[in-house]
Amino acid sequence: MSLPDWEEEASAQKSLLNLGRNEIKRRGRQRAAPTSVVTGNGSLDMASSRSEEKVNGFDDELTPRLAGDRLNVLLLLFLYVLQGIPLGLAGSIPMILSSQHVSYHDQAFFSLVFWPFSLKLIWAPIIDSVYSKSFGRRKSWLVPTQYLIGAFMLLLSVFADQVMDRSNGKSPNIYVITVAFFMLNFLASVQDIAVDGWALTMLSKRNVGYASTCNSVGQTAGYFIGNVLFLAFESAEFCNKYIRSTPEPLGILTLTGYLWFWGIVFVVSTSFVWFIKTESDDSHDETEGVLSAYWTLWKILKLPSVMKLCIILLSSKVPCHTFRFPSLTPR
Repeated sequence: MSLPDWEEEASAQKSLLNLGRNEIKRRGRQRAAPTSVVTGNGSLDMASSRSEEKVNGFDDELTPRLAGDRLNVLLLLFLYVLQGIPLGLAGSIPMILSSQHVSYHDQAFFSLVFWPFSLKLIWAPIIDSVYSKSFGRRKSWLVPTQYLIGAFMLLLSVFADQVMDRSNGKSPNIYVITVAFFMLNFLASVQDIAVDGWALTMLSKRNVGYASTCNSVGQTAGYFIGNVLFLAFESAEFCNKYIRSTPEPLGILTLTGYLWFWGIVFVVSTSFVWFIKTESDDSHDETEGVLSAYWTLWKILKLPSVMKLCIILLSSKVPCHTFRFPSLTPR
């Protein structure tokens, strides 16, 4: 199964920010004239040779080692898996709608639920700049957001059958479903921003590169659990063919039960993170405020290399969609 569009867009946004930060640092190094200390006999000072070793990659202090960070890596992986669950469930809804013969117009309207991950760059500076120092820079957003996701899933599990209209055979209420999963994905995007920022201080400097690995693996695994796994065990045909010996009219899993289970998991795991996991001091990387964060973002977006990347990303899928749309036209 190919990676979903939201994951490609999220990865592209992170690549864009990293590229911009590297470009700003490169220009700063170019403006600073390189200096070297020369001893009386004309030889280079040991400090400059030590700096050259770091540039060439021989600094042992930056060699990745998981010792001391294994639990942090597992925690990050788990948080990213949780992040992928609501996204996977949102991706499974169109399949359920198709089985109930919902029109293409309604299915296209439901696709709006994936916009928060495409637009999260807009509210990311707010999440990065506004927080409670006593509670923690990242936990100020992570803990309440995950509690809201859990509560939203528990509430949705109560009205899932009614909203999907599976009990009385009517057409699903596409507007209520879209609003509900739009809010879930919006909260998941906030959680993603908070976890991405926490990963930079949760892991030691030598292991910070594992954060992107946890992101890719965790989100993909969470999406698989919330989408493929749920659809397989929700299907009565699949369960009767491969699991059960006696056929039954329903699958092993239901949307109501699945939402309830993961709602409980979100609430319990968030409580564990709140009371057990401490957040390291992040004051060395404090921003001056929301406006300063947006100004930094604007400077990154104005970089020539970033602008070229934006043009490529915005136009790369145009040919694919041009040839895809005619196939949806009824014959």
